Amino acid sequence: MKPIHLQPYRSQAVAQLLEGVSELWSEWRRQKLPLYLFLGLCFNLILAPAVFAATGGDLSRTQSYWLGALVLVTIALVIYLFFVMFVPEKF
Repeated sequence: MKPIHLQPYRSQAVAQLLEGVSELWSEWRRQKLPLYLFLGLCFNLILAPAVFAATGGDLSRTQSYWLGALVLVTIALVIYLFFVMFVPEKF
């Protein structure tokens, strides 16, 4: 059996991977919404168990996660409206 040399294929794959990562990085820096959504979901993973524990088991785990998400959306909306009211020339 002949040994298979994969070096040219590896270098092409690495180049394509690096190109894809650089494209994702540049898109991520321009579009902030996906980053904010991801961070909100991660924060909800921390907030929801606290809501579940605070209710003493009266709410299901699913209801706790949705209640945590509702709190995060409400806080984000309050912050947005605060800035719209006091810094209207940006909007």
